[in-house]
Amino acid sequence: MKKFNLSAVLLFFMGLSCLQAQEKIPQVEELLAKMTLEEKIGQLNLLTPGGGVATGSVVSEDVEAKIKAGNVGGVFGVSSPAKVRQAQELAVKNSRLGIPLLIGADVIHGYKTTYPIPLGLSASWDMELIKEGAQMAAKEATADGINWNFSPMVDIARDPRWGRIAEGAGEDPYLGSEIAKAMVHGYQGEDLSQPHTMMATVKHMALYGAPEAGRDYNTVDMSRLKMFNEYLPPYKAAVDAGVGSVMTSFNDIDGIPASGNKWLLTDLLRERWGFDGFVVSDYTSVNEMVAHGLGDLQQVSAMAINAGLDMDMVGEGFLTTLEKSVEEGLVSEEQITKAARRILEAKHKIGLLDDPYLYSDESRPQEDILTEENRKLARKAATRSFVLLKKHNNTLPLAKDAKIALIGPLANDKFNMLGTWAPTGDQQLSIPVLEGFRNVAPNAEITYAKGANISNDTSFAKKVNVFGPRIQIAKESPEAMLQEALRVANASDVVVAVVGEAAEMSGEAASRTDITIPDSQKKLIRELVATGKPVVLALMSGRPLDISEEMQLPVSILQVWHPGVEAGNAIADVIFGDYIPAGKLTATWPRSVGQVPIHYRMKITGRPGPESGEFQKFKSNYLDSPNSPLLPFGYGLSYTTFEYSDVKASADSLNADGSIQLSATVTNTGDYDGEEVVQLYIRDVVRSVTPPGKELKGFKKIALKKGESKEVTFTITPEDLKFYNYDIEYVYEPGEFQFAIGGSSDVELKKSFELTE
Repeated sequence: MKKFNLSAVLLFFMGLSCLQAQEKIPQVEELLAKMTLEEKIGQLNLLTPGGGVATGSVVSEDVEAKIKAGNVGGVFGVSSPAKVRQAQELAVKNSRLGIPLLIGADVIHGYKTTYPIPLGLSASWDMELIKEGAQMAAKEATADGINWNFSPMVDIARDPRWGRIAEGAGEDPYLGSEIAKAMVHGYQGEDLSQPHTMMATVKHMALYGAPEAGRDYNTVDMSRLKMFNEYLPPYKAAVDAGVGSVMTSFNDIDGIPASGNKWLLTDLLRERWGFDGFVVSDYTSVNEMVAHGLGDLQQVSAMAINAGLDMDMVGEGFLTTLEKSVEEGLVSEEQITKAARRILEAKHKIGLLDDPYLYSDESRPQEDILTEENRKLARKAATRSFVLLKKHNNTLPLAKDAKIALIGPLANDKFNMLGTWAPTGDQQLSIPVLEGFRNVAPNAEITYAKGANISNDTSFAKKVNVFGPRIQIAKESPEAMLQEALRVANASDVVVAVVGEAAEMSGEAASRTDITIPDSQKKLIRELVATGKPVVLALMSGRPLDISEEMQLPVSILQVWHPGVEAGNAIADVIFGDYIPAGKLTATWPRSVGQVPIHYRMKITGRPGPESGEFQKFKSNYLDSPNSPLLPFGYGLSYTTFEYSDVKASADSLNADGSIQLSATVTNTGDYDGEEVVQLYIRDVVRSVTPPGKELKGFKKIALKKGESKEVTFTITPEDLKFYNYDIEYVYEPGEFQFAIGGSSDVELKKSFELTE
């Protein structure tokens, strides 16, 4: 067994195992000194008057009266400078102490100018672009009066059945951590008191992306070792980046729901990680602890406040039970004061205590929302998110004077371009694909046919259409639509079929056991291929899909996710070659749902499956499928090609105080200028707890002209080789490390170096 670095462990615990003393803010302390217990509890109450998207069965009542009584600390579902000013006036002019409100919203992937869903944007592997998107979202949302954002969602997700995989950055803790930092910095900027920045909320703390059976809100059970090494890093990265608030998750952790879990919210988040912001529950998650079996509303509310939860979203358990719990000795007033202090400190940080109307400038919406500049950024973000999954016969890019059959239920659709969790966007402002094609290629001869419904299942459509008509079942029969599509296809030079999921087929409360393309569209695709015409699939989804059948067909496939308000223009930009696709998958795509959960960091078992993929008895393999995924993490093609060579280390060994350079030469060997995401993977060969087969440890996105070569170098220190050991100590251990540099996680670890004492 290797030795661990004791000094590093001691330094870690000295730095992280205790809270740093926080300097108290006089303005906050003066308010606290004046507040009654009821007014302190009021600051812990977050309500919604019913605007926006309610994600539970409860909508707050008598909100205005409660604000005037000082019983509300924040609201969400309110926007526009005038409405926000009205809400703030209720608090400032009518409550006894005049404390302004936090104004929250779910600004998940853009505000009015929506850009790709987070899973799609993560496929850009472009941290500066992701940061710029968050900055734009903050500027637009604050122009509409919002000062607090329920984003980023950083839950690691490895099960594509889970619909909320759409809202995160995929399966990898390293990439997820980098994206978490970029989004926090984008939303919050350098100074939260500036009116163009907004307080971010990292969610959902914790482990929400690993529900049993891939079913939303379901229980989660995993070891501490897996938590710390694979699921917790992005939350910690957001905390280290200075995120202002944390939202709890719906699931339990070690048998205790997150909203009442003292180990999670106090021992880990505050004492070990040093978080000094405030913690808010998810929508009625405190009340839902009753259904978990933890007691009645008074009991679970006391449990939550004592665990370290500061604000109760919508459920009002704090408001209605905490005074009684103080009287009965179940909760101390000191604990309530701590929570109220954190809420007031947040209001101080964003400038509300100095100017309650900081976010009520009525000139800003016209200047800052849906500007031409913002739409350009959304269009750029969309093009960078697309992943070319398959090339066939160099069909792509298309000529701008081609005769094109544009077919499919998503080809001339406004309702599904924004994707899931876009409550602040306007579908009617989105650019459908047909319009985008005509904008980008005005000389092309484009003929459109719907061809099929997204689904023919009316009961399924009803479930998907909760927020509006995402699946629209046409009056024409499926056969009539198909025949029209075939007529159009046969009269064309090339077919582009826009197919996949409706926006709300993924997202919250949208788990699926069948992650294939719906049968109505599968039939359309098969018939289009049978025409003999070149076929391109523009595939929309909010999750990895099982497209094993489609990958076997003679088609090209461009994954476009749900791209946002500029969807049609962006898809046309890439289809016609104005931008060469460079996106890479951030979640593994399985061969079938039977493989999930699946990810590239799986550990090597004691009986590993054969590298050849051929079945061997008494090995870890399937009877009916290879172990390998359909498409691995990090995968993505281009219209050009890239070759990797001269992979090397600058030295044979690395000492505890040093660094080593790992490099490769990348050459553009194709016919187009293009971009490539160069990825570094490392394996710790022998260590005190079983290692994953490989781990992403670095990436760089580079641009290469055709024929050009570049050497790409990664600098690695012992800090990059750390992991949590059996005792949950963050250490590195001397020994051999193998590495590879390539264009996806499907690379062989052929080179190595030694980490010495």
